[in-house]
Amino acid sequence: MDLKRNDGMIPVSMSWSGGKDSAMALWELIKSDEYQVVRLHTTFGEETRRVGMHGIPEELIEKQAESIGLPLDKLYYPASGDNTAYEKTINVYLNELEDAGIKHIGYGDILLEDLRDYREEKLAQRGFLGVFPLWKKDTRELIEGFFSNGFETKICAADSDLISKKWIGNSISNEFLNDLNARVDPCGENGEFHSYCYAGPIFQSPIEVLVGEITQKSYDIVLDNGEKGKKHFWFADIKKA
Repeated sequence: MDLKRNDGMIPVSMSWSGGKDSAMALWELIKSDEYQVVRLHTTFGEETRRVGMHGIPEELIEKQAESIGLPLDKLYYPASGDNTAYEKTINVYLNELEDAGIKHIGYGDILLEDLRDYREEKLAQRGFLGVFPLWKKDTRELIEGFFSNGFETKICAADSDLISKKWIGNSISNEFLNDLNARVDPCGENGEFHSYCYAGPIFQSPIEVLVGEITQKSYDIVLDNGEKGKKHFWFADIKKA
């Protein structure tokens, strides 16, 4: 990928999780005549060195950036009970971007209004703007376009109350999509599942990965009625081959 700054285009730092939505959004921005993605940034747990609910290890995100051909900024934040540590880490990073003349952040969000509002509010406080190339697109059409463009991605985490263990660690396929019940969005837009993208037109070459142990973890949540509950997730230990 040509990293030379094009003065006629708006430079963007892409918020990169390593999953299919990030990959699709980056692909759309690469094809854009208005924006030029000049770097990626990923947030990792300070203790785990993994990506949030995706659970993807740092070295696999590094492999993606290397194959894409873009510099990767790695941001680490400590575990906390709220977003404070995350927001502090992002704010420090925005200082770096501002010094580099970058005032736009790319995201792979599709439908969640509250998440977009949160992002835009925080960015606006610093004079930054969000770029959402997938916004309000039909998620079934998006995932079908994902396949037709040659992308491939493995399911690295999923809500075990909604998705069978048999799919965890496997590549997303039409068989998987057809097996989903009506409560699950085809792109997992409500957090039903997460993925790791290992092949597609944004990569110079596919990333070889192995799937290790599959485990289940439980998280405390607050239900809509205010009572405490549990959420259960499958995780696949996806690692470098």
